[in-house]
Amino acid sequence: MASGSVLVAALFSVVLAACGGDPSATAVTESDTPPRQVRVAKAVEARVARTVSATGTLAAEDQVVLGTKVIGRISEIAVDLGSRVRKGQGIARIDPSDYRLRVNQAEAGLQQARVRLGLPAEGTSDKIDPEQTALVRQAAAMLREARLTHNRMVELWDGNFIARAELDAAVAQLAVAEGQYQAAIEEVRNRQGLLFQRRSELEIARQQLADTIIVSPMEGAVSERQVSVGQYLVAGAPVVTLVRMDPLRLRLAVPERQAGSVRVNQAVELTVEGDTRKYSGRVARLSPAITENNRTLLIEAEVPNTQGTLRPGSFAKADIIIEAGEEIVTVPRDSIVTFAGIEKVLMVAEDKAIEKHVRTGRRIGEQIEIIEGIAAGNQVIVQPGNLVAGEPVKVVN
Repeated sequence: MASGSVLVAALFSVVLAACGGDPSATAVTESDTPPRQVRVAKAVEARVARTVSATGTLAAEDQVVLGTKVIGRISEIAVDLGSRVRKGQGIARIDPSDYRLRVNQAEAGLQQARVRLGLPAEGTSDKIDPEQTALVRQAAAMLREARLTHNRMVELWDGNFIARAELDAAVAQLAVAEGQYQAAIEEVRNRQGLLFQRRSELEIARQQLADTIIVSPMEGAVSERQVSVGQYLVAGAPVVTLVRMDPLRLRLAVPERQAGSVRVNQAVELTVEGDTRKYSGRVARLSPAITENNRTLLIEAEVPNTQGTLRPGSFAKADIIIEAGEEIVTVPRDSIVTFAGIEKVLMVAEDKAIEKHVRTGRRIGEQIEIIEGIAAGNQVIVQPGNLVAGEPVKVVN
């Protein structure tokens, strides 16, 4: 009978344990779940510029295709793709032999024209008094003699000492002498004109000789070489293409809704593909009209490129700074949790994690702008991982 009572008591204790009747067992289970350790950071106020973002392309300020002014065979070329050139630097040369001969020929023609006018063969002054030339002096002497003869014949005719025929002959001789004098003046003027023509021909020949050297009109770099040594070129044939590397011109397309905030001289910050550095420039020009097919405003910014690290044709992302002192609230980027398109942060309240929905804006380095949801000074959990609201936490900062 005693053994039966012991068996009943044992079964009753097992049933109680299975039904959760022992409160000490539950307390042990709860104490085995320690709070999760987290780090927190404060939402802080920052003063940042308000910007308009756009994408565009860098272009050379100037691009020039250098060509030949004279025909000939290329005897020398001093540059190649990528070569840096200075303003006035020789790029290529055309064989000058034929043009030197033309200069010699023009110089000989000029000397001949000077001698015919009684000037020294060598000299730079072409001024001359027609009355002092030999041709005009000879005609003037004959004219004076004809006038004297005419005057004497008139006196003799008045005294009835000569026949009428002799007076008529004197009158005719005077007319011939006057005509010869006038012809001499015109001949000297013609020779003066020929002298000026020979002078111009010499200048043209010298200019053509100088044009056999093709020089750079600006400082820049060679983007393309179109000829080789020995190639025969006609006038106007392209030789090399030059681009001005500093400054560069950044062409951006700004959406119409933001175009009204853009002004000339506003600062621009940009980055290019494959380069982590930031570059600066300024808005230089605005298009007067909105582009209809994409509803954007074309603007151009000047970007200094003294080191030559930027290249024309590069794709660029730019921020146009339209306001310099806007105050915003920021939190670390890795404190934002996104699920199903909803952004939120986790905060700590009464040693437990709580959720707070937020709306974010711009990314500024490792920080992100909070447009609404929390205020400056609120603490958010950094790198929450799979932490969920209601889970016990412990701050370890």
